[in-house]
Amino acid sequence: VQLQASGGGLVQAGGSLRLSCAASGRTFKTYPMGWFRQAPGKDRESVVAINNSGDFRYYANSVKDRFTISRDNAKDTVYLQMNSLKPEDTAVYYCAASSRNTGWAPPSATIQAYDYWGQGTQVTVSS
Repeated sequence: VQLQASGGGLVQAGGSLRLSCAASGRTFKTYPMGWFRQAPGKDRESVVAINNSGDFRYYANSVKDRFTISRDNAKDTVYLQMNSLKPEDTAVYYCAASSRNTGWAPPSATIQAYDYWGQGTQVTVSS
């Protein structure tokens, strides 16, 4: 599967952005999906994830109550709505797909579980 992320940009602290990740292939609905981010000089970290049906979600503590992941399996797209953005949210954001279908269960939040990666989109939050 190929992934194309978009929607990044420059925003002031407290603002919002919506990232999209469009997937190719007819098996999108079977893949758990995740968003990860990598800030300069830091390791890539898990931000949010969603299982294949959209019934289960994972949120990192740092983004709970601010970020929302959703998916539209009819459009082969996953979204990341980011509200109340902080300067520490500045990073390159990557969407990823896992071939390990967790079924009726929460998705994995570990990087190693994800096999397919998009190219990344820059999010910069100014103070």
